[in-house]
Amino acid sequence: MGVDNNLLPIGEVAERSGLAASAVRFYEKAGLIRAERTAGNQRLFRRDVLRRLAFIRIAQRVGLTLEEIVKALDELPADRAPNSKEWQQLSRGWRKRIDERIEILEALKSGLISCIGCGCLSLRTCALANRDDQAGRSGSGPRFLGDF
Repeated sequence: MGVDNNLLPIGEVAERSGLAASAVRFYEKAGLIRAERTAGNQRLFRRDVLRRLAFIRIAQRVGLTLEEIVKALDELPADRAPNSKEWQQLSRGWRKRIDERIEILEALKSGLISCIGCGCLSLRTCALANRDDQAGRSGSGPRFLGDF
């Protein structure tokens, strides 16, 4: 355990968060979490860093960039663990993004199923890779298809 009950060494933070110590150091360097230093330069983290690390992992799974996560965490208090209301306010803004991502993934899932089954192999008619023949409007030859 750490020097006192409120501070944890990096090894314990890594173990309890399920992250490698190198990942914990990376998040600290990126400004996502903060550590205090002992006279011997050992990193010690407040217990609330475990919630922040869990939040970071979830936010990354949702598809947020590190910059977006830093911005979001900057809205939370730095000197204490955020309360339930503060976490809810933070996550409320992501619901639209999550819903959009779910919609895209559902469309991709449906498109892949029909694409695998149809065997058309036609970029002219493929609803997944070339919806409404968008590439054909640019003329003949290869085209960058962009986002589906």
